Formats: sequence, C-alpha cells, structure tokens
Amino acid sequence: MNIEQLDIRGHLAQFAPFDHLSDDLLDRIAGSIEIRYFQAGSELLSKDQPIDSLWYIRSGAVEMYQRSGRLFNRLGEGDIFGYSDLLHQRRVRYPVQAIEDTLIYFVPADIFDEICDVDDDFSEFVDTGGRLKVTVQQQRDDSGLMTTRVRKLITRQPQMVEADTTLQAAAQRMRDENTTCVLVVDLTESQSPYTFVGRDGRHWKLNGILTDRDFCTRVLAEGKSPQTPVGEVMSSRPIVIQSDESVYEAMLCMLRNQVHHLPVLHRRQPMGILHLSDIVRHETHSSLFLVNNIFVQNTPTQLSRLSTEVRNGFVRMVADGANSEMISRALATIGRGFTQRLLELAEAELGPPPVPYCFMVLGSMAREEPTINADQDNALVLDDAYDPEQHGDYFEALATFVCDGLAGCGYAYCKGDVMATNPRWRQPLAVWKRYFEKWMREPNPERLLHSSIFFDLAPVHGEAPMVEALQDLIAEQAPRSELFLAALARNAKNRTPPLGFFRKFVMEQDGEHRKSINLKRRGTAPLTDLVRVHALACGSKSQNTFARLDDIAATKLVGQGVAERLRYAFEFLSMVRIRHQAEAIEHGQEPDNSVDPEHVGSRERHHLKDAFEAISHAQKFLSFRYTLPGKGSSRSQGAERGETAS
Repeated sequence: MNIEQLDIRGHLAQFAPFDHLSDDLLDRIAGSIEIRYFQAGSELLSKDQPIDSLWYIRSGAVEMYQRSGRLFNRLGEGDIFGYSDLLHQRRVRYPVQAIEDTLIYFVPADIFDEICDVDDDFSEFVDTGGRLKVTVQQQRDDSGLMTTRVRKLITRQPQMVEADTTLQAAAQRMRDENTTCVLVVDLTESQSPYTFVGRDGRHWKLNGILTDRDFCTRVLAEGKSPQTPVGEVMSSRPIVIQSDESVYEAMLCMLRNQVHHLPVLHRRQPMGILHLSDIVRHETHSSLFLVNNIFVQNTPTQLSRLSTEVRNGFVRMVADGANSEMISRALATIGRGFTQRLLELAEAELGPPPVPYCFMVLGSMAREEPTINADQDNALVLDDAYDPEQHGDYFEALATFVCDGLAGCGYAYCKGDVMATNPRWRQPLAVWKRYFEKWMREPNPERLLHSSIFFDLAPVHGEAPMVEALQDLIAEQAPRSELFLAALARNAKNRTPPLGFFRKFVMEQDGEHRKSINLKRRGTAPLTDLVRVHALACGSKSQNTFARLDDIAATKLVGQGVAERLRYAFEFLSMVRIRHQAEAIEHGQEPDNSVDPEHVGSRERHHLKDAFEAISHAQKFLSFRYTLPGKGSSRSQGAERGETAS
C-alpha cells in the first residue's frame, strides 16, 4: 500500500461507519478509491442520475435538496452520501451541490456491496431507516441483564436438608435462616448431573427443592402432618442454572418454567438460590432498597441524607447498562417515595387532614421520566368541601412541609412556582376542573404554558380518584377541542432540534453552556411536547411518553412507523443525556443537560442527527395535522396573537 492509500485509510478510519471495520476491509476500500475535486457551486449529483459509487467527503462541504428544492441536509468532512440510492434503485433521489471547494473519495458500488454483505455494523449504519433502532436495541442488549452473571447476585450459601427431614424441621430451618426455600439432597454412590461432593467429601445428589409456596399448596392445603418427610412433598428434579449464565438467561428460565426459585450451581455444586425478587432488585439497582429505606426515616433531615444514595444508585444503573426507561422509572419511584413519606410525616405533625385531598406530581415525575437533576412540579387537589377560612392554614403548612422537604432531598424548587405552596395550585377539585376546561376552551400563551406542565399529572398520596377525575376530563374533552390542539401543536414547535447550521449542530450561543447542545431543551422536551399533542388528540390517558407512543401507534394519527422512530429517538437522546449526567457526577460536577458535540464520537453524532431529524419531521407534520378551525375568524386570530383573556 502506497503513501497516498495509507493516508486515505487513516482518514476513513476516523469516521463512522468505517471506524469499526477490520484492517483487511479498510485496506480493500483504500485500494479501490478514486478521488475527484469539485469547485464550490458545482452540481455533484442530479435527480434520477444513475449512481455507481459511495461518496465520501474528505474536505469541503455539500448540500442535499429535496424534490421541492428545499434544503434537506448539509454534510462536511467525514460524511458519506449516495448510500441509500445504492441500496435501492441506484438512481439519485436528492440532488447534491458543493457549497465549498470539495474533495471526494469514491468507493465503487461493488466494494460497497461487498462490505455490506460481510459487515453487519456497516450495513446497519447505511440503512438510515433502521440504524437508530439498531443502536437503541444494541444498548438494551448490552444492559446488565445480558452481561451480569448470576453468581454476582448470590450473597449466601443455600440451605440443604436430607429427604427424610421432617416438614417441621425444614420449616424451622427456613425460619431460623430467614430463607424461603431449602434444597433437598441425599447421599449417593453414583454420579450424575445432579451429584456433587459435599464438605464432608461424600457424594450428594440434589433431589429437589421445597419452597414456601410448597408449604402452602402441598402441606397446609393437603393437611400433611408436620412429621411428614420433605421428600414426599418436595418439587423433584428442580430446574437449575449454572453460575456463569447471564441474569437475562436466568429470568427467561424462570419465566419458561414458571418458577420463582432457581438453584445456582458451580458445575454441580450448589452455591446459592436465585429468587425472582433478586432479579427485580438487581434490575432496579437498589431503588427498591432505597425506597424501603425512605419509608423508615422519621424526619425530613433523615430523608435528606439519602440524596447521596440516590446519586450513587443512578451512576450504578448507568454503569450497569440499564436503559432510559428503567432508569427513569426507578428515579420516579424514588422521587414519589420521598414525596409520600414527607406527606406522612406532615400529617403526623399537623394531624389528620380536615378534608380529603390528593397530592399530585406534574411534568417529568408524572410521566415517570425524571433525570437526576429533576426539580419539583406538584399541586394539591382538595375536596370540594374545602373552606379556605377553616382549612387553608393546614394545607398551606402541609404544602410547605413537603416542598421544603423535597428541596432538602435534592429536588429544586420550581422556578415557575408550579408547586403546592402556590395558592393558585392548591384548589378544590371543582376549581381544577374549571382550570382544565378553560385551558382547553380558550388557549392563550400562559394557558398553553400551563398545559405543557399540568397535562402530565399523576396522584402520589391521598384520594387518587380526584386526580383520575381530571385525567378522565382531559381524555374526554381534549380530542374535541380543535382550537386547543392546534394552538398546542403550534406551541410544540417552538423548541426546535439543533439542525440546519452550516455542517454542524446549532449550539447554544450564550450563558455558561455556550457552544453546546441542551439535550433537554432541544431534544427530549420538544419530543415529549409533540407526543403529548397526539396523545391528547387520541384520548390517551397514559402519561409516560413510551406508553403514549403505543397509544398513538394504535391510531391513524401518524404515518406507519413514525411512532416507532420517535420511540427510538427518545430512547437514544435520553440515554446520551443520562450518561452525560452520570459522567458529571463521577467527576464531582453538577449534572446538567448540555453536551458538547466535539466530545461526542463520530458514530454517535450521526445517531444524534438521526434522532433530531426524526423530531424535526414530526414537528413539521403537526402543522398539517392540527390546523386552527375557521382560520381567519376573529377568534382564531385572537388566539394566534395570544389576545384571549386569562
């Protein structure tokens, strides 16, 4: 290989999808490449032109255009184009023009086809319709379920009894050792997959297992005597798993065989017993333990000391490969746990509530999508018997106790004052119903802002039917409120994804996070906004974005496959944001949402662009799907200008 080919090879190896290719494949591509130079303003490809090469930009920049002439994409150094045309009809779909003096490497079509055939990673990357999906699925496959060995979950030796042990003695052993099962073994002279050498040097055979459920269904229900040998009621030939199998395989084994206890063997030696709850506990990465710990704390100060555990648990979840849905649900469970315990402590201090109430969470906590730096959005729904003169002081004190407590636990006060401490958000159910009806009937900028917060709502403590009544009201009236949906759809386009800047992402231009992308403001937030519009339009009562996408996919509100693309975009953006926050915590920094694209790898930048483009296309669709009724009338024009009275 000559010096020029080595230079080509070195450049290719820096950029996706060539960065993961083997040395042999890189050598093959570098040896086949042709090079051409194009001046700024040159037309590189015209529509329907035959194409026989993959185009790789060594230097310079190009623009791609849609059939209508609208700009479709801008590409720069290290980007490729023409691959979708090569994969389909081998004719150009999007015309391409150089906007700078540009040097192009041409990879012949036969070499391109060969690489696609032999390298799945390369072929999945150039399949633009599916590469974000593949990436998200790979992230899920790389989770702790797939990589963690079951031996990691074993913390104690199994309890073993012989087959002639009485049920009473076995039950006493289980009680004393605080276990839910015992293994049943016998001495044997023969060897089989179920025999092992005990500490006494003799050969033992694993005959069965006796669980707490067996005591219920086979002992008590059948009226067995306490002196009955366990060998008569045990489950024979138990399902077992080897210690080096994955947690995922253990879970599948339990589900396939409908068992909750799984003996774990090292070769043939029992080393422990895995219970289904162990897997649940592992997958929530101590969140269940933490929630349990929350409910044994007796003061807000004690609760505040757990905030470090929350951050440590979050970092561990990320390190173990949990996906965004698992992490966010765990954080939501913890956040709601803090809220509920604070309400219990408040009632213990203030006395029982004078009228029924429900404390509800809003925004990301209601959607079960908070990240580690979530603030608090909450409100109080009071029984209609509420009298401000008689009951106002109690609920003001309760709200203050809870919101101050949450702040001490790491949940910052809402900057917009959307908290139960604000009298406006501490109202009887009838008032709340009027709020929602007016927001939907007469939308204006302030009410639309409230809609982006209050239309994600969930009960945490108290009389849940109160909040459920509001959810029912929204699901019933929103699909019929055309003006509201149209205004909400227009509002959902205000925060655009960071696309369109010359060859790069549009980045923040001021503040402490200059030259970065705010993944919440420019990614996950606009996506949840547009999904909310569709969910309200189809009468969905779901709050979680993934669940809403399922409801939307079951309708004809969006085109086929759109909901799936948005799902993968949301998962990918959420995980980039979550990993960024975990990394900040590990480095002793405060987690935020601002990512510097220069610190993101070439491959991940492509995936970010795919995700942002999915959001951009979905936002454009909102304009066509939700139009102002009777546009041109004084009412619709006033709503557009935000002139409706508050």
